[in-house]
Amino acid sequence: MEALYSVVSLLMLIIITNVIIFPALGQIVSLKTGFYSSSCPKAELIVRSTVESHFNQDSTLAAALLRLHFHDCFVQGCDASVLIDTSSSERKAVPNLGLRGFQVIDDAKSQLEALCPGVVSCADILALAARDSVDLSGGPSWGVGTGRRDGRISLSSEASNLPSPFDSVDIQQQKFAAKGLDDHDLVTLVGAHSIGQTDCLFMRYRLYNFTASGTADPTISQSFLGTLQSLCPKDGDGSKRVALDKDSQFKFDSSFFKNLRNGNGILESDQRLWGDSSTRRIVNNYAGSIRGLLGFRFNFEFPKAMIKMSSIEVKSGAQGEIRKICSKIN
Repeated sequence: MEALYSVVSLLMLIIITNVIIFPALGQIVSLKTGFYSSSCPKAELIVRSTVESHFNQDSTLAAALLRLHFHDCFVQGCDASVLIDTSSSERKAVPNLGLRGFQVIDDAKSQLEALCPGVVSCADILALAARDSVDLSGGPSWGVGTGRRDGRISLSSEASNLPSPFDSVDIQQQKFAAKGLDDHDLVTLVGAHSIGQTDCLFMRYRLYNFTASGTADPTISQSFLGTLQSLCPKDGDGSKRVALDKDSQFKFDSSFFKNLRNGNGILESDQRLWGDSSTRRIVNNYAGSIRGLLGFRFNFEFPKAMIKMSSIEVKSGAQGEIRKICSKIN
């Protein structure tokens, strides 16, 4: 179905005897679906029920858990290093100060330790919770390869490579490429903003004094600009939350991409994906014009991009450890 579904854009993912291989990274990752089927058979069920319980009380936690997993994988790989809580850990880095959902991971971990002590890693809980959050929000589900081990290093100084809402497309591409992710992965994973929120602080500059011009960002639709200005007044509360998908902020779907096409993106980094020729085609493919087709296309591609991202620099075998408490190294 078009070049989009070529071998290259199918994420260079080959699964052979439950070993995931990424040729671009030269990395062999020993992750296996059902890794805990013998050692802790109820592991995935416990994570799912825990996420669902918290989600039913606060549906915004779905986006928070997805973001938590993303931020974890981009620093030291997917090893739960973002969960470690010390004065100099990743958690204290400026890009991570707004992270939420730690209590959900801690809740699942405490239940798993009571049932299967020292078996299920915090890194796997994060990966499973991200999948379950998407599913609970009406998005696709997928088999999560497990078998990650928890890292022992977490430094706030190493979080500078995290994508920023102010990044140009070139910078976004560089940051994703450094993790073995291509343009298709970039656009697809940014689609997670379908259920996200941001503070006025991170987008208000686009509304009043973009590039010190004294005017609004010209890429913002004029029909949407007034709405944004009413949500985020010039001298208003910078911590006020704004949905990243104006049409369905609690439903994981592809309307986010239609917003980018129509100039209704909230973050500058997101809207730039439509303005750049190297990413516009991918955005347009997801935005589409036929409701059923565009929804299927994004739901088909997102799990594959997540499987690829969730395998970045994972620790397995004798590497790392299985933490007893996710916020502390053993």
